[in-house]
Amino acid sequence: MKVRKMHIEFSTDNKTGGDDKLAAHVKGVLERALGRFSDRITRVEVHLSDLNGQKGGYDDKRCMMEVRLEGRQPTAVTHQAATFDQAVSGATGKLKRSVESTLGSESSARGLRDHR
Repeated sequence: MKVRKMHIEFSTDNKTGGDDKLAAHVKGVLERALGRFSDRITRVEVHLSDLNGQKGGYDDKRCMMEVRLEGRQPTAVTHQAATFDQAVSGATGKLKRSVESTLGSESSARGLRDHR
């Protein structure tokens, strides 16, 4: 059985300096958090934005993530924080809980059918 690697797309707005180092960091965080589900995830899209640009501000860094699970509609989460690291971490936690909930409830339902 071939295990596929989930495809991760990374983008930023024009106010955010999205370099290769940041993209690699985000991809690493996602692979560690969602790796065990990689055979069920077809794609994860990540978009970082700075809501206030040069002006700065509290919780002005935003991370939006969308996961596409096989045979399901996409699920999106967002998290705003003071830094991009915090925004990515918060959004990753939300996304992981969503995937666990979706696939866990699916497994539970399958288990109930198998025991009938």
